[in-house]
Amino acid sequence: MAGKIIETGKLGFVWTTDDPFLFCVHHRDDYPSGNNEQGPAASLDGRDMGRDFDASLPWRMYHGETAPGFPVHPHRGFETVTIVLEGFVDHSDSSGASGRYGQGDVQWMTAGSGMQHSEMFPLVFGDRGNPLELFQIWLNLPKKSKLCNPHYKMLWNEDIPVKESNGVRVKVIAGSFDGAIAVAPPPDSWAGNPDKCVKILLLDMDEGSEASLPPGSASLNRSIYFFSGTSIDVDGTKIKSGHRIKLNGSERTNIIACSGECRLLVLEGEPIGEPVAAQGPFVMNTREEIMEAYREYRKTEFGGWPWESEGPVHNRTSGRFALYADGTSEYKDVEKI
Repeated sequence: MAGKIIETGKLGFVWTTDDPFLFCVHHRDDYPSGNNEQGPAASLDGRDMGRDFDASLPWRMYHGETAPGFPVHPHRGFETVTIVLEGFVDHSDSSGASGRYGQGDVQWMTAGSGMQHSEMFPLVFGDRGNPLELFQIWLNLPKKSKLCNPHYKMLWNEDIPVKESNGVRVKVIAGSFDGAIAVAPPPDSWAGNPDKCVKILLLDMDEGSEASLPPGSASLNRSIYFFSGTSIDVDGTKIKSGHRIKLNGSERTNIIACSGECRLLVLEGEPIGEPVAAQGPFVMNTREEIMEAYREYRKTEFGGWPWESEGPVHNRTSGRFALYADGTSEYKDVEKI
């Protein structure tokens, strides 16, 4: 495709990304009311329990069997950025840290040398539905940082800058936009170096509104993910919802919301430019390093699992909170639930 647009493609369950990003997935589940265990107060008959990913259904259990979500699993060599637009996620990890976040919050976790964690989706409301919408993005680490100390940081919704102008609302999760600067990422992140120009932006655009992404370098990778709405115009090309648009990062990108409210995710950054060896939950530079990650995990379990269950959920009324490995804690207003 000629011009500023390099290519377009339909969005599947897993979205195509470019260096320095590894992976992106968008979850949207219309969960029913919750039972006493914060699982669905509905029949689970006929579901492939432990592997429930049927996209034709209004909601899924994923790898969960009581509450939906992703019970304990390991990671090494990259970062996860989990953006929760609606609903809640319960975090627990091998360092003993835990938390509940949602309703606009973002969790940024550096797996580094190795960490186990669980990500469960508690159905906290027993008297009504529990819709969930989130993104999980995997951001690579350069070779020098792949075995850094694991770290997890909360970017609370109240602290994330939003730039509003003429019917466009831009939530700045990483990088900057029009003078709005994101909360700093964890210390070893590729996004922590301003020269790497990593941006994670969420755009909500009213019908007829216009947004512009400034030009970067010739090597900058930039993609727009149009995940909700009817149609947008990107530099003169009309595109329907449900598409990824890969762009020339060295040129300005102009976006018009043609019909209805349009919602977009923007991922961009300078590439790390190193070999990528990935298998399951580990991302390293060589096959040998992947095998070493498996050997070390089998030997150490990356610190073990200090929780009574593989997929713990917190108290229904606990509100949003974070308990960190160093003993510090943060608690947010309970009325958000």
